[in-house]
Amino acid sequence: TLLWQTLGQQFVEYEQVAPFLIPEDQQRRLLELLPLFLKAWEQSAGVIMLSNIQLLASEVSKLLTKEIKRNINGKPAEEARLALEQWLQQKKEAGDGYLLLKSVYLLSQTDLRTMWTIIGSGLPAALMQCLYLFFTVTPKKTSDDTETSEDDAQTQEMLVKIMLNMYKEEQGVEELLTADKLQSLIIATSSLWDQCSHSWKVPTGRVLRTISKAQTKTSIVYLQAVDCIKIAIQNLFTLADTLPACDVCEAASIVLCFVKDSYPVSSALLAEFENNDGYQLLLKILLRCEGLQQNEGDPYLDEILDMLTCLTTCGKTELKVSGNIVHPQLPHFDFEQTQSSGMTVKNLQPFQVLQSIFQRSNDQHLCGRILEAIGTIWAWDRVNFFLLEWTLQPINQFTDIIHFKPHPVQVQFFRLVESIVLDLSYVPHEILKKVQYLIKENIVPFCTLTALQCLLSMTQKDLLFSDIFRDSGLLGLLLALLRKEAKILRKSAGTQLPGLKEGTEKELIVVMLKMVAALTARSVRNTVVLKDYGMVPYIKIFLDDERYRSATLSILEQLSAINYEEYMSIIIGALCSSTQWELHLKVDLLKSLLRILESPKSHSAFRTCSGFNGLLSLLSDMEGALQDPPSGQWEAVGQNCVLELVFYTLQGITAALHLDPVNSNFFQRNGLFEKMAEDLGSLGCFWTEGKRQIPVSLEKKRTFAEFLDAAFCTSEPFPGWLKNCIWILNFLDRMVKGTLHQESYFKERKPEMGEESRDGQEAPQAQEEHPIAFNRPGNKLSASAYMLDCTIVHAGAVCVMVRLLPKLYKEGHAQLSQEIQCALVDHIQSLVKSEKSRQVMCESGLLSTIITSCQDAFCSDSHPLHLPLTRVFEKLSSQAVEPHVLR
Repeated sequence: TLLWQTLGQQFVEYEQVAPFLIPEDQQRRLLELLPLFLKAWEQSAGVIMLSNIQLLASEVSKLLTKEIKRNINGKPAEEARLALEQWLQQKKEAGDGYLLLKSVYLLSQTDLRTMWTIIGSGLPAALMQCLYLFFTVTPKKTSDDTETSEDDAQTQEMLVKIMLNMYKEEQGVEELLTADKLQSLIIATSSLWDQCSHSWKVPTGRVLRTISKAQTKTSIVYLQAVDCIKIAIQNLFTLADTLPACDVCEAASIVLCFVKDSYPVSSALLAEFENNDGYQLLLKILLRCEGLQQNEGDPYLDEILDMLTCLTTCGKTELKVSGNIVHPQLPHFDFEQTQSSGMTVKNLQPFQVLQSIFQRSNDQHLCGRILEAIGTIWAWDRVNFFLLEWTLQPINQFTDIIHFKPHPVQVQFFRLVESIVLDLSYVPHEILKKVQYLIKENIVPFCTLTALQCLLSMTQKDLLFSDIFRDSGLLGLLLALLRKEAKILRKSAGTQLPGLKEGTEKELIVVMLKMVAALTARSVRNTVVLKDYGMVPYIKIFLDDERYRSATLSILEQLSAINYEEYMSIIIGALCSSTQWELHLKVDLLKSLLRILESPKSHSAFRTCSGFNGLLSLLSDMEGALQDPPSGQWEAVGQNCVLELVFYTLQGITAALHLDPVNSNFFQRNGLFEKMAEDLGSLGCFWTEGKRQIPVSLEKKRTFAEFLDAAFCTSEPFPGWLKNCIWILNFLDRMVKGTLHQESYFKERKPEMGEESRDGQEAPQAQEEHPIAFNRPGNKLSASAYMLDCTIVHAGAVCVMVRLLPKLYKEGHAQLSQEIQCALVDHIQSLVKSEKSRQVMCESGLLSTIITSCQDAFCSDSHPLHLPLTRVFEKLSSQAVEPHVLR
């Protein structure tokens, strides 16, 4: 504060005596104040506390203007540049030029009134003369260059910052017009770019772009009067033949800035640009940018493309086009109600440049930026798509040549085509016909794949496309192609023949199948077309390859809508014909089966197609698969995969029995529950040696629900065989309650295109075990709540649990074995609490099952299971209405 007070007093004294001093003394007195001003500014953290700051700014900027003119007037350009450079440099002590420059630099950052004062001093024109000299005259190298480069950079930064602050104001631009250096500098950038001072290229560009944004009517008239844009274009045509593309872009972007930024004020410079082949110049320059590295010249190339994109909206009159809307269209599309936002295309010439570049160039970056520009124009106003497509037809024409472009450009292009439907809700029939032709020709498989993925996205958006692509012949085309591929697959029969598809071509088959699945989804008519083409035998061939399987199953599931029996025969047949080791194939088939069995109408077809026997055969195929430790080929499979297959098999049986008395009676009458118990008992985790169990006294006794909790907890030190047994008993318990088909314990597998199929004819190699999603049954209910959930739906499943009861044993784990046996009996006892449950269980044959399966325990008073089994028997026998049951 003290320094500012001192400075204020000294400046007041200067003001009082200045009118009476000769110019030299007046200048000396002012310069003596500047060190104190800079010191005060530094010590007050840049806060200026001076009441008459505008007067100080006026005096200092006038003196700086005067001294700049004194250093350069009447001298050759090189001599003037050197004199100016030396005067502004900071050597050991700050010279007069440096003091003035830094003071004006600090004052220009204060407030708008102070800036206007600086502008009024004539400094804008003086600094433009400086910039012209620094840019156009290349300095001679001296031995002191390395020492002064840092000072030069600081001086340059202050000069540029002052100019930016002045020229961003319209008043500052108007002051420039008092000298002729503005048009001289613009023309110099277009003619001397390869000869100018390298260190001043970027600063000059920054300053000219700032001036461009602040153009006024007067400045535009001034530039037009001297043919500035015309001369610059002529110069750039010459440079475009000699300079590197990135340098030409940098120079051209400056000129184009003045054209684009002036348009809101006046169209004069745009008219001058157009009348002097400006667009042909840009086309020539941009085509020279092919092959530029990703980071070489990109900012200026992108700037030119952005400005070209903006120029499409620069026109006096709205384009009027009347297109012919081809039907059918999406229900919510209405062109008549399309509202314009005002950002519509009014000038087709700049867009024609963009279109020509895409048609003539195969450069990835250049073509990608053109597509981005088109997307931007569409985003400004949805009407722009129709204005362009009904006049220049860019997308229609690009479709003919897209297969020549790099792969990333193809992907970007088809995303743009997709957005016509997804964002504009418009069906471009002509474009879709060309895309379909591209798919048919299949010149470049990657392009075909990308095009088909685009149509797939559209098809998934609306059912209308199922009709469009059937009527256009796409569905028939895909079916013919798939039939051809299916024949190749059938002929190869698991061998690696030379004709088998890999990579992109294999992925193309996947997308073809997905497309057919999408076209038949919710479309009985398309499904009938598929069936009439005789495609069902060919489609099911694709089931063997895991990458094709998901889409193939979707197609077959659509087939069930018109013929459940045919679907069931295919799926059950595939399950029964699969090899012992094709576990993932079986799981995928079972998941598909579960989706269809959600419809009660499918249950009869499942039964008549030997569905129950087919699923039980899967269990018998896994004999010994859950031994602990695993042995033989099952060791490579992973027990979690086996357990997953057991789960989905039991889910399928439960779903087929759900609310279906006919199927339930069939399953019970044909002894299939007994067959299920036999097959589950042979999996390897249950005891099958037939030796008499030695009763032991139990130290602790856990409930069945507590055992379940422990089995779900991976940290519980249970032996593997027991965990597997508990899992299977849990599946059976959920089956008893009729909810197993609604449960989900296993994470979904999502095979990627890059992976090899895990299904084969040979035993699989060692794989990572498929992890179980350890979620408690019943959404993590507490043990007490779990025990209450005991409504019996499928009584036969209780019989299966009883048949497995004696097999819950392992030598060396007698204590643990009998503890889980007791827990299971107690749980069964809880299931038959109600009269209705006991009646159902008696009719299901549970009494005889207990006697035949648990003979040792039931007839020995000393056996730990004797008492709980007797209680169950007594509860059931009270309901037995026919004496032969008791006998």
